[in-house]
Amino acid sequence: MGQLIADGQLRVGLIGAGPWAKTVHAPGLADHPGTALTAVWARRPEAAQALAEAHCANTAGSVEELFEQVDAVALAVPPSIQAELGVRAAEAGKHLILEKPIAADLDGARRLADAVAAADVAALVVLTLRYSTQTQEWLAGLAQAGGWAGGGARWLSGALLGGQYAASEWRQDDGGALFDIGPHALDLLDAALGPITGVVAARRSPGDLWHLMLAHDGGVISTATLSLRLPVQPTVVELAVWGEHGYRTLGRKPGSAQESYTALLDDFAAMIASGTTAHPCDVRRGLHLQTLLDQARRLAE
Repeated sequence: MGQLIADGQLRVGLIGAGPWAKTVHAPGLADHPGTALTAVWARRPEAAQALAEAHCANTAGSVEELFEQVDAVALAVPPSIQAELGVRAAEAGKHLILEKPIAADLDGARRLADAVAAADVAALVVLTLRYSTQTQEWLAGLAQAGGWAGGGARWLSGALLGGQYAASEWRQDDGGALFDIGPHALDLLDAALGPITGVVAARRSPGDLWHLMLAHDGGVISTATLSLRLPVQPTVVELAVWGEHGYRTLGRKPGSAQESYTALLDDFAAMIASGTTAHPCDVRRGLHLQTLLDQARRLAE
């Protein structure tokens, strides 16, 4: 498994230097007591250098050079690039922090999950809402009560109409809201109501408005409505379940991404220190979500 540097921190390399890398990955890795942001590589060398200098890290001249300096790799790149570089990192024996979705398609997700399993490395997916204390307490309460008959998720945003992520090519492509925020919604509904066994129906309305109907183990049905192109301010993030014990909801607290990333790093460092690779948000979870995304996209075509 990984080697720790002298003060007990895990050496982590960051691939990517875009807005999410700058605001979440880099400061999170640099500030966490269990990790050290050691090296940065990006397709734009000047962006990598600026981000590395801001956090007293090295700038790697290539992906291979980054691998040589670190024990783990955090990827903040488009899904298609992540699938390729994630496989290479796993084959080099590096632990992984992966963005969602873990790949651009199901085949890429399978290759990545297989590479992680073959290398026996830890790989966590940045499903930010799942790592928040608020979410964990809510899910624990649902599990204790039981008897839930259905649920729904609404994630409505204007993020692709303007702002720092509006220029993101992969978010603007055919995947749209389904691939960007869909993994969050599917993951939470799955965790709240039991494993999603399949997508029953999916429709994409004009304006990238997605409507999904999902079947869960045990016969429960849930729905999800997703969009990144609605003039909604602030973003609406609502999850609800209903059943024998009434109606319970979960929202998203502003500014929670950084706190969730810190919690992810807590788990990541602990997994590597103990030689564990299993986690509720590991690469196998990413593959499960990718399977559902693939089903939804095919049904909507």
